[in-house]
Amino acid sequence: MSEYADWNAQIIAEFRANGGRVGGQFEGAPVVLMHGVGRKSGKETVHPVMYLQSEDDPATIYVFASKAGAPTHPDWYYNLTDAGRVTVEVGTETYEATVTDITGEDRDRIYAEQVARYPGFGEYEVKTAGIRTIPVLALTRI
Repeated sequence: MSEYADWNAQIIAEFRANGGRVGGQFEGAPVVLMHGVGRKSGKETVHPVMYLQSEDDPATIYVFASKAGAPTHPDWYYNLTDAGRVTVEVGTETYEATVTDITGEDRDRIYAEQVARYPGFGEYEVKTAGIRTIPVLALTRI
């Protein structure tokens, strides 16, 4: 197992053992588990990421394809946008959601709110400046 896969596995196990709460660098932050299927591999995957609850719609959360400021989008971004659906675990609840890529002013506003709450996301944006715009996805409960 790769170091990244092992790190994810530890976060996923902690998330499930503690009703959706994790420690370490994510302590106190809202974390969601997204279940997807690889476009190329066909394998099921689970990815822990931070999210932002929509202020306008209680059925929607936003996730950020930051990949910690890497120059490329994470694979899960392509898998989710291609599928258009995702299984979401928040706390102890699991549900199906649609996936919408948010762009333009809405994307910028939502990303700025995430940066205001978690400044590390601003650092990711600095790292990707001129290379890529970090995508924001809306996951809306079906």
